[in-house]
Amino acid sequence: MRSLIALSSATLAFGLAGCMSISSDMSVAEYCANPNKANENVCRLKVEIDGNSTALSETNMSLKEARMIAVNALRVGEEAKVRAGQAQTRADQAYDLASAAMLKEEDLICKTEIVQKSNIGTCSPGYTVMGCVQTRYTHRSGGLSFLREVNNQQCRFNSQVLEMNVRCCKAATNTGSAQSLSGGY
Repeated sequence: MRSLIALSSATLAFGLAGCMSISSDMSVAEYCANPNKANENVCRLKVEIDGNSTALSETNMSLKEARMIAVNALRVGEEAKVRAGQAQTRADQAYDLASAAMLKEEDLICKTEIVQKSNIGTCSPGYTVMGCVQTRYTHRSGGLSFLREVNNQQCRFNSQVLEMNVRCCKAATNTGSAQSLSGGY
């Protein structure tokens, strides 16, 4: 909506620039009532205010007021353009920073811990839990269990499971020389 107002106002500013020699007390409606002026920009412009589109030629606004509104809208539009450019620059910088900070697969050492007959799965010291999955169950031992919690230290099921795989990873010490210690899941 603001862009429509800014665009309308910018067009209004250019249209009104040609009206500088006209009396400031004359309204836009009076000016546009002249059939010779009906096709000029100021008479064809519409403004949108609170979702309602109105032709300037149908208002009692003076040409002086219309010029002031147009100049102000042009200034606000230029400020918005500068701020949008700054926001885009900051977003690009944040994207570049996030992209550089993301770990690549080669930057991690991962392994899969197999935990049996427990409702909690953990990793070896120095590793972080990346995920858990129940891999074996029987109906006699309770069947499928629901995963209730996963955080950096552990994963927890709602009841004891027959077997679970816990995926554990840590940052590689030498980038590029990291190897996966176990197949992926």
